[in-house]
Amino acid sequence: MELGIKNRVAFVAASSEGLGKSVALELAREGARIIICGRNKETLKTAAAEIKALGASVLSLSGDLSIGRDRAYIIDASLKEFEGVDILVTNSGGPPPGKFEAFNGEDWDKAVQQLLGSAVGLIKGFLPGMKERKWGSIISITSIAVKQPVNNLILSNTVRIALVGLMKTLASELGEYNITVNNVMPGYTQTARLTELMKGNPSLSTLTGEIPLGRFGKPEELAAAVAFLASERASYITGVSLPVDGGWIKSNL
Repeated sequence: MELGIKNRVAFVAASSEGLGKSVALELAREGARIIICGRNKETLKTAAAEIKALGASVLSLSGDLSIGRDRAYIIDASLKEFEGVDILVTNSGGPPPGKFEAFNGEDWDKAVQQLLGSAVGLIKGFLPGMKERKWGSIISITSIAVKQPVNNLILSNTVRIALVGLMKTLASELGEYNITVNNVMPGYTQTARLTELMKGNPSLSTLTGEIPLGRFGKPEELAAAVAFLASERASYITGVSLPVDGGWIKSNL
């Protein structure tokens, strides 16, 4: 299927590894020009090399999107290299696991900046160009936790739902500019994040029994869903939260 995003400029947040990297690679395969960013310069360099090996143009930028000055630098550098960003994929690492009593005010503030502040800042930075061109796709990688809270993830369960509210509201505000705004909710996917969570909660290894497809997801499966939502083929889909979870979420809606 031709997705119609060849030569579009795609910014993928937190893309030096994990789900973000898989999304960047998938968009590169579809012919998009890619901007990646991350805090680890070594993994960032490796990811950029993999994208270049696909024949795609790539700009790699180092920084922490939860920090205002780093975010401003990354946005400015992106707009200096390209006229604008057509596809924006917001993404971040997850906050630490734990129950309510384990966290203080500073922990909550950090989670808000990590999950919500980074997305708000990126959207503010790239939205003017999308509105001017009357085309754009904004996709947030959230979590199944926004639909069905996950035990021992109080920070993630709480703050990620605020991001869904932001995106749903933006879908209404930006439709007149031909900009689609959607969320993708990855389930239990084979990433370093899942490995980390399983160390703190070994019982997670039995979760495949709760997943109708009987296995954890692959990062490239999530990436394929993001690429579709970013494409011309999905031009009439906006304001949705799409689970990519093997059927783990049990609710009807």
